[in-house]
Amino acid sequence: MRRSFILVAIAVLFAAVTMGQEKEQERLKECSTVIGEILNIPDGIPQDLLDKAECVVIFPSVKKVAIGIGGSYGRGALICRSGANYAGPWGVPAMYALEGGNIGFQLGGQATDFVLLVMNSRGAKSILSSKVKLGADASAAAGPKGRAASAATDVVMKAEILSYSRSRGLFAGISLEGSTLRSDGGANKNLYGKELSAEDIILKAAVKTPAAAQSLAAQLNKKSPKNRSDGK
Repeated sequence: MRRSFILVAIAVLFAAVTMGQEKEQERLKECSTVIGEILNIPDGIPQDLLDKAECVVIFPSVKKVAIGIGGSYGRGALICRSGANYAGPWGVPAMYALEGGNIGFQLGGQATDFVLLVMNSRGAKSILSSKVKLGADASAAAGPKGRAASAATDVVMKAEILSYSRSRGLFAGISLEGSTLRSDGGANKNLYGKELSAEDIILKAAVKTPAAAQSLAAQLNKKSPKNRSDGK
Protein backbone atom coordinates (compact mmCIF):
# COMPACT_ATOMS: atom_id res chain seq x y z
CA MET A 1 0.00 0.00 0.00
CA ARG A 2 2.82 2.38 0.85
CA ARG A 3 4.46 1.67 -2.50
CA SER A 4 1.19 2.35 -4.31
CA PHE A 5 0.80 5.64 -2.46
CA ILE A 6 4.32 6.70 -3.48
CA LEU A 7 3.66 5.80 -7.12
CA VAL A 8 0.42 7.77 -7.12
CA ALA A 9 2.14 10.76 -5.51
CA ILE A 10 4.90 10.66 -8.15
CA ALA A 11 2.31 10.44 -10.93
CA VAL A 12 0.38 13.41 -9.55
CA LEU A 13 3.59 15.43 -9.19
CA PHE A 14 4.67 14.59 -12.74
CA ALA A 15 1.25 15.56 -14.08
CA ALA A 16 1.37 18.89 -12.21
CA VAL A 17 4.85 19.66 -13.56
CA THR A 18 3.78 18.78 -17.09
CA MET A 19 0.66 20.93 -16.86
CA GLY A 20 2.68 23.87 -15.51
CA GLN A 21 5.19 23.59 -18.33
CA GLU A 22 2.48 23.34 -20.97
CA LYS A 23 0.76 26.44 -19.54
CA GLU A 24 3.92 28.52 -19.87
CA GLN A 25 4.63 27.15 -23.33
CA GLU A 26 1.17 28.22 -24.41
CA ARG A 27 1.80 31.66 -22.94
CA LEU A 28 4.98 31.94 -25.01
CA LYS A 29 3.03 31.03 -28.13
CA GLU A 30 0.52 33.78 -27.29
CA CYS A 31 3.40 36.24 -26.86
CA SER A 32 4.70 35.23 -30.27
CA THR A 33 1.29 35.77 -31.86
CA VAL A 34 0.87 39.18 -30.21
CA ILE A 35 4.31 40.49 -31.18
CA GLY A 36 3.87 39.24 -34.73
CA GLU A 37 0.57 41.07 -35.12
CA ILE A 38 1.72 44.27 -33.41
CA LEU A 39 4.99 44.52 -35.36
CA ASN A 40 2.98 44.40 -38.57
CA ILE A 41 0.49 47.13 -37.66
CA PRO A 42 0.83 50.02 -40.14
CA ASP A 43 2.13 53.10 -38.33
CA GLY A 44 2.66 51.01 -35.22
CA ILE A 45 5.88 50.78 -33.19
CA PRO A 46 8.48 52.97 -34.95
CA GLN A 47 11.20 50.84 -36.54
CA ASP A 48 13.98 53.07 -35.25
CA LEU A 49 12.76 52.62 -31.65
CA LEU A 50 12.56 48.84 -32.00
CA ASP A 51 16.07 48.85 -33.48
CA LYS A 52 17.37 50.70 -30.40
CA ALA A 53 15.54 48.53 -27.85
CA GLU A 54 17.64 46.21 -25.67
CA CYS A 55 14.64 44.10 -24.60
CA VAL A 56 10.95 43.64 -25.35
CA VAL A 57 8.30 42.56 -22.83
CA ILE A 58 4.99 41.12 -24.07
CA PHE A 59 1.86 40.63 -21.95
CA PRO A 60 -1.00 39.02 -23.90
CA SER A 61 -4.63 39.41 -22.82
CA VAL A 62 -4.15 41.28 -19.54
CA LYS A 63 -7.49 41.56 -17.75
CA LYS A 64 -8.89 43.70 -14.98
CA VAL A 65 -9.40 41.74 -11.76
CA ALA A 66 -11.37 42.36 -8.59
CA ILE A 67 -8.43 43.15 -6.31
CA GLY A 68 -9.07 46.64 -5.04
CA ILE A 69 -10.23 49.41 -7.34
CA GLY A 70 -8.82 49.06 -10.81
CA GLY A 71 -6.50 46.18 -9.87
CA SER A 72 -5.05 44.02 -12.62
CA TYR A 73 -2.52 41.29 -13.23
CA GLY A 74 -0.89 40.03 -16.40
CA ARG A 75 1.66 37.39 -17.25
CA GLY A 76 3.96 37.29 -20.22
CA ALA A 77 7.60 37.15 -21.26
CA LEU A 78 10.72 39.29 -21.44
CA ILE A 79 13.15 38.70 -24.31
CA CYS A 80 16.42 40.59 -24.80
CA ARG A 81 19.17 40.77 -27.33
CA SER A 82 21.95 38.39 -26.29
CA GLY A 83 25.45 39.29 -25.15
CA ALA A 84 26.82 41.41 -22.34
CA ASN A 85 26.09 44.61 -24.27
CA TYR A 86 22.80 43.41 -25.79
CA ALA A 87 24.44 43.50 -29.24
CA GLY A 88 23.68 39.92 -30.31
CA PRO A 89 20.55 38.24 -31.71
CA TRP A 90 17.37 38.03 -29.64
CA GLY A 91 17.80 35.28 -27.08
CA VAL A 92 16.07 33.15 -24.44
CA PRO A 93 12.88 34.51 -22.80
CA ALA A 94 12.16 34.85 -19.09
CA MET A 95 8.60 34.84 -17.77
CA TYR A 96 7.39 38.10 -16.22
CA ALA A 97 4.39 39.57 -14.40
CA LEU A 98 2.81 43.01 -14.70
CA GLU A 99 0.53 44.26 -11.95
CA GLY A 100 -0.90 47.42 -10.44
CA GLY A 101 -3.93 49.64 -10.07
CA ASN A 102 -3.01 51.90 -12.96
CA ILE A 103 -3.30 49.08 -15.46
CA GLY A 104 -6.82 48.37 -14.27
CA PHE A 105 -7.92 51.93 -14.95
CA GLN A 106 -6.43 51.73 -18.45
CA LEU A 107 -8.10 48.43 -19.29
CA GLY A 108 -11.69 49.49 -18.86
CA GLY A 109 -12.79 45.89 -18.37
CA GLN A 110 -11.38 44.65 -21.68
CA ALA A 111 -8.62 42.13 -22.31
CA THR A 112 -5.60 44.11 -23.51
CA ASP A 113 -2.23 43.20 -24.99
CA PHE A 114 0.76 45.19 -23.75
CA VAL A 115 4.19 45.51 -25.36
CA LEU A 116 7.01 47.32 -23.54
CA LEU A 117 10.30 48.37 -25.13
CA VAL A 118 13.30 48.55 -22.79
CA MET A 119 15.40 51.27 -24.39
CA ASN A 120 18.77 51.15 -22.65
CA SER A 121 21.10 48.99 -20.56
CA ARG A 122 20.14 50.79 -17.35
CA GLY A 123 16.47 49.92 -17.86
CA ALA A 124 17.35 46.32 -18.70
CA LYS A 125 19.52 46.00 -15.60
CA SER A 126 16.73 47.36 -13.42
CA ILE A 127 14.06 44.92 -14.55
CA LEU A 128 16.45 41.95 -14.58
CA SER A 129 17.74 42.50 -11.06
CA SER A 130 14.61 43.30 -9.08
CA LYS A 131 10.93 44.20 -8.97
CA VAL A 132 10.50 47.55 -10.71
CA LYS A 133 7.87 50.23 -10.26
CA LEU A 134 7.43 52.02 -13.57
CA GLY A 135 7.94 55.75 -13.31
CA ALA A 136 9.83 55.43 -10.01
CA ASP A 137 12.51 52.73 -10.28
CA ALA A 138 12.63 53.05 -14.06
CA SER A 139 11.51 56.04 -16.14
CA ALA A 140 8.56 55.16 -18.34
CA ALA A 141 6.44 56.83 -21.01
CA ALA A 142 3.73 56.06 -23.53
CA GLY A 143 5.44 54.98 -26.73
CA PRO A 144 5.00 57.09 -29.87
CA LYS A 145 3.46 55.54 -32.98
CA GLY A 146 4.41 55.95 -36.61
CA ARG A 147 7.11 54.94 -39.05
CA ALA A 148 9.73 57.09 -37.34
CA ALA A 149 10.24 58.49 -33.86
CA SER A 150 11.64 61.82 -35.07
CA ALA A 151 8.61 63.67 -33.73
CA ALA A 152 8.79 62.03 -30.29
CA THR A 153 8.92 64.30 -27.28
CA ASP A 154 12.03 64.75 -25.16
CA VAL A 155 10.33 62.86 -22.32
CA VAL A 156 9.80 59.84 -24.56
CA MET A 157 13.34 59.88 -25.89
CA LYS A 158 14.76 59.89 -22.34
CA ALA A 159 12.49 57.10 -21.08
CA GLU A 160 14.00 53.75 -20.13
CA ILE A 161 10.75 51.92 -20.93
CA LEU A 162 8.16 52.75 -23.61
CA SER A 163 4.77 51.06 -23.43
CA TYR A 164 2.08 50.23 -25.97
CA SER A 165 -1.35 48.61 -25.76
CA ARG A 166 -3.83 46.93 -28.09
CA SER A 167 -7.48 46.39 -27.22
CA ARG A 168 -10.31 45.55 -29.62
CA GLY A 169 -7.96 46.19 -32.50
CA LEU A 170 -7.03 49.69 -31.32
CA PHE A 171 -3.29 50.23 -30.93
CA ALA A 172 -1.80 53.11 -28.91
CA GLY A 173 1.03 54.27 -26.71
CA ILE A 174 -0.09 54.06 -23.10
CA SER A 175 1.27 55.17 -19.75
CA LEU A 176 1.80 52.41 -17.19
CA GLU A 177 3.45 54.57 -14.54
CA GLY A 178 2.81 53.24 -11.06
CA SER A 179 2.51 49.65 -12.26
CA THR A 180 5.09 47.03 -11.30
CA LEU A 181 7.12 44.68 -13.44
CA ARG A 182 8.78 41.60 -11.93
CA SER A 183 10.27 38.26 -12.80
CA ASP A 184 7.73 35.41 -12.44
CA GLY A 185 9.79 32.84 -10.56
CA GLY A 186 7.08 30.19 -10.47
CA ALA A 187 6.45 30.42 -14.20
CA ASN A 188 10.19 30.24 -14.95
CA LYS A 189 10.48 27.11 -12.80
CA ASN A 190 7.48 25.57 -14.57
CA LEU A 191 8.98 26.32 -17.98
CA TYR A 192 12.61 25.40 -17.37
CA GLY A 193 12.25 22.79 -14.64
CA LYS A 194 14.45 24.51 -12.05
CA GLU A 195 14.81 27.66 -9.99
CA LEU A 196 16.27 30.40 -12.17
CA SER A 197 16.55 34.14 -11.86
CA ALA A 198 15.83 36.40 -14.82
CA GLU A 199 19.55 37.21 -14.96
CA ASP A 200 20.38 33.48 -15.15
CA ILE A 201 18.08 33.11 -18.14
CA ILE A 202 18.77 36.35 -20.02
CA LEU A 203 22.41 37.20 -19.23
CA LYS A 204 23.99 33.86 -18.32
CA ALA A 205 22.13 31.82 -20.96
CA ALA A 206 21.69 29.03 -18.40
CA VAL A 207 19.00 27.35 -20.53
CA LYS A 208 18.21 26.86 -24.20
CA THR A 209 15.37 28.60 -26.02
CA PRO A 210 12.18 26.53 -25.59
CA ALA A 211 10.56 25.33 -28.81
CA ALA A 212 7.49 27.43 -27.97
CA ALA A 213 9.65 30.60 -27.95
CA GLN A 214 11.55 30.02 -31.19
CA SER A 215 8.97 31.86 -33.27
CA LEU A 216 9.08 34.82 -30.87
CA ALA A 217 12.86 35.17 -31.22
CA ALA A 218 12.75 34.52 -34.97
CA GLN A 219 10.19 37.29 -35.59
CA LEU A 220 12.24 39.83 -33.65
CA ASN A 221 15.47 38.75 -35.33
CA LYS A 222 13.81 39.19 -38.72
CA LYS A 223 12.23 42.55 -37.90
CA SER A 224 15.19 44.02 -35.98
CA PRO A 225 18.34 41.92 -36.45
CA LYS A 226 20.81 44.54 -35.27
CA ASN A 227 20.92 46.76 -32.19
CA ARG A 228 21.30 50.29 -33.52
CA SER A 229 21.69 52.04 -30.17
CA ASP A 230 24.62 54.42 -29.86
CA GLY A 231 27.86 52.50 -29.52
CA LYS A 232 26.39 49.16 -30.65
